Amino acid sequence: MSVSGTTPRGAASEREAAQWVRRMFGGIARRYDLLNHVLSFNLDRRWRARLVERVADVLDRRDGRVLDLCCGTADVLVSLEKRRGRATLLASDFCHPMLLQARRKTAAPLFEADALALPMAGESLDLITIAFGFRNLANYGAGLEELLRVLKPGGVAAILEFSQPTNRAFGALYGFFSARVLPWVGGMVSGSREAYAYLPESIRKFPGAEELAAQMRSAGFARVEFERMSGGAVALHRAWK
Repeated sequence: MSVSGTTPRGAASEREAAQWVRRMFGGIARRYDLLNHVLSFNLDRRWRARLVERVADVLDRRDGRVLDLCCGTADVLVSLEKRRGRATLLASDFCHPMLLQARRKTAAPLFEADALALPMAGESLDLITIAFGFRNLANYGAGLEELLRVLKPGGVAAILEFSQPTNRAFGALYGFFSARVLPWVGGMVSGSREAYAYLPESIRKFPGAEELAAQMRSAGFARVEFERMSGGAVALHRAWK
């Protein structure tokens, strides 16, 4: 299934989709970390650790510049800081309440920005990480083009995102949990059932791992690799400019 970007219910344009996502995340920012850990059974910590492990070589580049994009509450950024070699670390998100939560965890430079129009010079970054944020972009193609614009030649984009399980039985169980359990628990804890009804819907509509890899190649990345985790429920893509 090819989808141009996230499509929240009621959003009739990319601008409305972006506004909806920003408002939704702003409303759950204070409970976001707790729900991530609870609803993933703490597997989110393992997924982020794998992401950091896979980009460790870039973190050791002399004068390297790294951006954690769609950083949310900065869990990935904090993990990158713990592993950092000589690279300079930055982080951004377009949701201000999320950045307020992120500031509680890190002293690294944070800035508010739209992932489709970053306030950065072309070819200025060695690495961009995105954990569970790419799926929420209003236009995936434009997002990939922006990653390519700001990456240096040889730079890497690492996208950790939900995907579709490859095993049919596990997929059915995962689908039930996502559609029935996740909205109820997420809504009860966060106070926003709407937000946690959007999550499984956005996962269902998002391109599978192979299709996302194909889109990255079509966008102009020279080499793309991906690996599935947790039965295919999550995939980590790495793409080199």
